[in-house]
Amino acid sequence: MTDQATRTLEAVDILGLHKLLPHRYPFLLIDRIVDIDGDDSAVGIKNVTFNEPHFQGHFPGHPVMPGVLIIEAMAQTAGAICLRLVVDETPSLVYLMTVDGAKFRKPVVPGDQLRIHVKKIKKRGNILKFACDAQVNGATVAEAEVAAMMVPKE
Repeated sequence: MTDQATRTLEAVDILGLHKLLPHRYPFLLIDRIVDIDGDDSAVGIKNVTFNEPHFQGHFPGHPVMPGVLIIEAMAQTAGAICLRLVVDETPSLVYLMTVDGAKFRKPVVPGDQLRIHVKKIKKRGNILKFACDAQVNGATVAEAEVAAMMVPKE
Protein backbone atom coordinates (compact mmCIF):
# COMPACT_ATOMS: atom_id res chain seq x y z
CA MET A 1 0.00 0.00 0.00
CA THR A 2 1.28 3.48 -0.82
CA ASP A 3 1.49 6.41 1.61
CA GLN A 4 -1.33 8.05 -0.34
CA ALA A 5 -3.59 5.03 0.21
CA THR A 6 -2.96 5.01 3.98
CA ARG A 7 -3.11 8.77 4.54
CA THR A 8 -5.78 9.92 6.97
CA LEU A 9 -7.55 13.16 6.32
CA GLU A 10 -7.96 15.40 9.36
CA ALA A 11 -10.60 17.84 10.60
CA VAL A 12 -10.72 21.01 12.73
CA ASP A 13 -13.81 22.00 14.72
CA ILE A 14 -14.81 25.49 15.83
CA LEU A 15 -12.63 25.37 18.96
CA GLY A 16 -9.64 24.44 16.82
CA LEU A 17 -10.44 27.29 14.44
CA HIS A 18 -10.40 29.71 17.39
CA LYS A 19 -6.83 28.56 18.13
CA LEU A 20 -5.72 28.97 14.50
CA LEU A 21 -7.47 32.12 13.29
CA PRO A 22 -7.80 35.54 14.95
CA HIS A 23 -11.33 36.03 13.53
CA ARG A 24 -14.37 35.96 15.79
CA TYR A 25 -18.12 36.47 15.35
CA PRO A 26 -19.39 37.99 13.18
CA PHE A 27 -16.31 37.68 10.99
CA LEU A 28 -15.31 34.06 11.50
CA LEU A 29 -16.94 32.71 8.35
CA ILE A 30 -16.24 28.99 8.60
CA ASP A 31 -17.69 26.56 11.13
CA ARG A 32 -15.25 23.69 10.63
CA ILE A 33 -12.76 22.24 8.21
CA VAL A 34 -12.81 18.61 7.07
CA ASP A 35 -10.77 16.41 4.76
CA ILE A 36 -7.54 18.29 5.54
CA ASP A 37 -4.53 16.95 3.65
CA GLY A 38 -1.60 18.88 5.19
CA ASP A 39 -1.52 22.31 3.53
CA ASP A 40 -2.36 20.77 0.13
CA SER A 41 -6.16 20.73 0.33
CA ALA A 42 -9.19 20.87 2.59
CA VAL A 43 -12.93 21.51 2.69
CA GLY A 44 -14.24 24.36 4.83
CA ILE A 45 -17.86 24.26 5.93
CA LYS A 46 -20.06 27.31 6.49
CA ASN A 47 -23.63 26.78 7.63
CA VAL A 48 -25.49 29.82 6.34
CA THR A 49 -28.20 31.03 8.75
CA PHE A 50 -30.73 33.83 8.49
CA ASN A 51 -29.68 35.45 11.78
CA GLU A 52 -26.26 36.53 10.42
CA PRO A 53 -25.94 40.33 10.52
CA HIS A 54 -25.28 40.90 6.80
CA PHE A 55 -28.71 39.53 5.84
CA GLN A 56 -30.42 42.51 7.49
CA GLY A 57 -29.12 44.92 4.88
CA HIS A 58 -28.00 42.83 1.90
CA PHE A 59 -31.06 42.38 -0.32
CA PRO A 60 -33.70 42.77 2.44
CA GLY A 61 -36.64 40.51 1.73
CA HIS A 62 -34.44 38.35 -0.52
CA PRO A 63 -31.39 37.47 1.63
CA VAL A 64 -28.23 36.64 -0.34
CA MET A 65 -24.79 36.03 1.18
CA PRO A 66 -22.43 38.76 -0.09
CA GLY A 67 -19.84 37.48 -2.57
CA VAL A 68 -17.04 39.22 -0.70
CA LEU A 69 -17.89 37.11 2.38
CA ILE A 70 -17.73 33.93 0.30
CA ILE A 71 -14.24 35.00 -0.83
CA GLU A 72 -13.30 35.70 2.80
CA ALA A 73 -14.53 32.21 3.80
CA MET A 74 -12.28 30.77 1.07
CA ALA A 75 -9.31 32.76 2.41
CA GLN A 76 -10.03 31.70 6.00
CA THR A 77 -10.17 28.02 4.99
CA ALA A 78 -6.85 28.29 3.14
CA GLY A 79 -5.25 30.31 5.94
CA ALA A 80 -6.29 27.88 8.65
CA ILE A 81 -4.70 24.88 6.94
CA CYS A 82 -1.48 26.88 6.42
CA LEU A 83 -1.31 27.81 10.11
CA ARG A 84 -1.84 24.23 11.27
CA LEU A 85 1.56 23.29 9.90
CA VAL A 86 3.64 26.10 11.40
CA VAL A 87 6.17 24.11 13.39
CA ASP A 88 8.20 26.85 15.06
CA GLU A 89 7.19 28.49 18.33
CA THR A 90 6.43 31.88 16.74
CA PRO A 91 2.68 32.33 16.28
CA SER A 92 1.78 33.44 12.76
CA LEU A 93 -0.93 35.33 10.94
CA VAL A 94 -2.04 34.87 7.35
CA TYR A 95 -2.82 37.96 5.27
CA LEU A 96 -4.81 37.83 2.05
CA MET A 97 -2.70 39.22 -0.82
CA THR A 98 -4.63 38.65 -4.05
CA VAL A 99 -7.94 37.36 -5.38
CA ASP A 100 -7.90 36.32 -9.03
CA GLY A 101 -10.59 35.04 -11.37
CA ALA A 102 -13.47 35.37 -8.91
CA LYS A 103 -16.75 34.17 -10.39
CA PHE A 104 -20.13 33.91 -8.73
CA ARG A 105 -22.45 31.34 -10.29
CA LYS A 106 -25.50 31.16 -8.00
CA PRO A 107 -26.72 33.01 -4.92
CA VAL A 108 -26.04 31.53 -1.48
CA VAL A 109 -29.05 31.90 0.82
CA PRO A 110 -29.95 31.09 4.44
CA GLY A 111 -30.32 27.35 4.93
CA ASP A 112 -27.49 26.52 2.50
CA GLN A 113 -24.38 24.67 3.59
CA LEU A 114 -21.40 26.18 1.80
CA ARG A 115 -18.59 23.65 1.21
CA ILE A 116 -15.38 25.45 0.31
CA HIS A 117 -12.84 23.28 -1.49
CA VAL A 118 -9.31 24.71 -1.38
CA LYS A 119 -6.33 23.19 -3.18
CA LYS A 120 -2.78 24.51 -3.00
CA ILE A 121 -1.46 25.58 -6.40
CA LYS A 122 2.00 26.68 -5.28
CA LYS A 123 4.09 27.72 -2.33
CA ARG A 124 7.11 30.00 -2.47
CA GLY A 125 8.61 30.80 0.92
CA ASN A 126 5.87 32.26 3.09
CA ILE A 127 3.49 32.90 0.16
CA LEU A 128 0.87 30.34 -0.83
CA LYS A 129 -1.69 30.30 -3.64
CA PHE A 130 -4.90 28.25 -3.61
CA ALA A 131 -7.59 27.35 -6.12
CA CYS A 132 -10.96 27.65 -4.34
CA ASP A 133 -14.35 26.28 -5.31
CA ALA A 134 -17.43 26.97 -3.14
CA GLN A 135 -20.31 24.54 -3.54
CA VAL A 136 -23.88 24.11 -2.30
CA ASN A 137 -25.37 20.64 -2.76
CA GLY A 138 -22.49 19.71 -5.08
CA ALA A 139 -23.04 22.65 -7.45
CA THR A 140 -20.38 25.34 -7.76
CA VAL A 141 -21.68 28.70 -6.54
CA ALA A 142 -18.36 30.62 -6.57
CA GLU A 143 -14.72 30.13 -7.48
CA ALA A 144 -11.48 32.09 -7.21
CA GLU A 145 -7.75 31.82 -6.74
CA VAL A 146 -6.46 33.39 -3.55
CA ALA A 147 -2.89 34.10 -2.49
CA ALA A 148 -1.84 34.70 1.08
CA MET A 149 1.30 35.53 3.03
CA MET A 150 2.19 34.02 6.40
CA VAL A 151 3.89 36.50 8.77
CA PRO A 152 5.05 36.26 12.37
CA LYS A 153 2.60 37.65 14.90
CA GLU A 154 4.11 40.59 16.77
